[in-house]
Amino acid sequence: MNVRTEGSSNYEYVTARVRSRRAKLFDEDDYRKLVRMGPGEIARFMEETEYESEMNELGARHSGVDLVEYALNQNLAKHFDDLLTYSTGPLYGYIANYLRKFDAWNVKTVIRGVYTDADRDDIGDDLIRTGEFSDRLLDRLVEAGSIEEVVDLLENTIFGGPLEDAYADFENQGVLVPLENAVDRAFYAHLMDEVGTPEPDTPTALYREFLQAEIDFRNVRNALRIARSGADIDPAAYFIEGGRLFRAEELRQLASSTDELVARIRESTYGDDLAVALEDLEGAESLIGFEHALDAALLEYSRKLSNRYPLSVCPVLAYILAKEREIENVRAIARGREAGLSVEEIEEELVIT
Repeated sequence: MNVRTEGSSNYEYVTARVRSRRAKLFDEDDYRKLVRMGPGEIARFMEETEYESEMNELGARHSGVDLVEYALNQNLAKHFDDLLTYSTGPLYGYIANYLRKFDAWNVKTVIRGVYTDADRDDIGDDLIRTGEFSDRLLDRLVEAGSIEEVVDLLENTIFGGPLEDAYADFENQGVLVPLENAVDRAFYAHLMDEVGTPEPDTPTALYREFLQAEIDFRNVRNALRIARSGADIDPAAYFIEGGRLFRAEELRQLASSTDELVARIRESTYGDDLAVALEDLEGAESLIGFEHALDAALLEYSRKLSNRYPLSVCPVLAYILAKEREIENVRAIARGREAGLSVEEIEEELVIT
């Protein structure tokens, strides 16, 4: 066992550090300013924020959107590595396992890049180098010449077996859904296996509750994407086990009706906590809008858990989600401004809670 997972968890210290960092996240006023700036102005704005050190370090080699992208990824990795440095006992294990989501992110980024024949440097730039994968493995994945080679390189990881099983479906259907879903299922199966079935009202039970909510919302997202992909794929076949809200068969029936999905969530254990977010879900006019509303709902639920259990893993995981969202929002703004999108078009891509 890793020595960091032994002994007691230092929740009070870590949650205090998290509160401090969460207070520095961009708010609605910051985003209102950013969407009206050009790439160079965005970079200068970020130099006056907690991204200052990354912007200064990388500014001699990069500029504009490239500088913003590199700074975002480096800052994200720094903050999450800091969380591990601060944490002890079981809390360290919870965070370390959860941060493997960036291994999953990187695997899907590489698979998408190879599938679309993207430039290898561009694929590498989109990787977030936190999680458990070594830089050597990530570099080898970036250089892979085919998806089959990517699957082979991951043979000895938690993603190896599931990806190998899904590869035939990918070849038959010609879409990435089977592979991406295999990555998600492997990640959450690993987390839930580690958690097991804890005693009620314990730190581990709170960790499990948080994960169950994330699985539920991931299942909703996947079902909607599959239903609207046009591919001959059964949403139930890609169900992620471990959530509380759906059964596989039920999700198949609900995937074709946004209204029924919203009603099912409203009637569920999440209903009271997500009243405002559910109104946004009902008002979403497109799949992208619905997915953004789902993201906002999960952020809101994580914040509710944090307030309810302030000395637990919940505030830490909620901060991780919120920091991820900040990175995605700023990236969307920078890329949108570079592409000449209007303020209104960019704002539709943001998730702000």
